[in-house]
Amino acid sequence: MIQGKAIKFGHNIDTDQIIGARHLSLPAIADMAPLAFEHHGNFTTHFAPGDILVAGENFGCGSSREQAPAVLKQRGAGAIVACSFARIFFRNAVNLGLPLIICSQTDEIGELDCLEIDGGCLHDMTTGRRYTIEPLPPFIAGIVDSGGIIPHLRGKKAQA
Repeated sequence: MIQGKAIKFGHNIDTDQIIGARHLSLPAIADMAPLAFEHHGNFTTHFAPGDILVAGENFGCGSSREQAPAVLKQRGAGAIVACSFARIFFRNAVNLGLPLIICSQTDEIGELDCLEIDGGCLHDMTTGRRYTIEPLPPFIAGIVDSGGIIPHLRGKKAQA
């Protein structure tokens, strides 16, 4: 189960908004993470570890910057809920074990609403509304549940 408050974004949030290109020369993800969404006041003002980013269509579009999901994981994002994700961002986030939730009704979720994600349901604790979410394919869910592709493969190797 994942619980946190909703930090809202619109459609087409690109990787340059998540972490600006000028910060990519910093030596480590931990150095970049405090600069995530530096121009989004709702994030810089209200985000706390465990919170859930909520967006519209095409979250993570733009360049195939691996640092974008990495800084969000480093900051402690509990999950990202969006109507859809850019393909490369989606795969990079899965490889890092960052939970991604596809929900077509994100526009109905309010800024700072308390959310709970459990199994195939997204529950808005503030309004009492429940939203159906698209389940991840079992293979992808297994990678996320393992904490990312590296821990997943280590687990497979240990089982062999």
